[in-house]
Amino acid sequence: MAEEEQVGVVAKFFAKPGVAAVKVTGGSIKKGDVLRFSGHTTEFTEAVASMEVNNQPVEEAKAGDFIGLKVKERVRENDKVYKVIE
Repeated sequence: MAEEEQVGVVAKFFAKPGVAAVKVTGGSIKKGDVLRFSGHTTEFTEAVASMEVNNQPVEEAKAGDFIGLKVKERVRENDKVYKVIE
């Protein structure tokens, strides 16, 4: 069974581009990591295809960063973000 660690929380969701603004609260998030978004009405898993800090593409984000993540489904403020560790 895969383990999970909470790495962030959704701060805002932008519907038009389908982007979640995530505050990284612990650990790090790298391109290719599998993230699980979980909340009251949210539950899906997705690999990180692209992420940005201040509109600049980055390979990795660390605790304290605010990142923009392209997501396939709607997320909501305060949804938790977990990194799935195989």
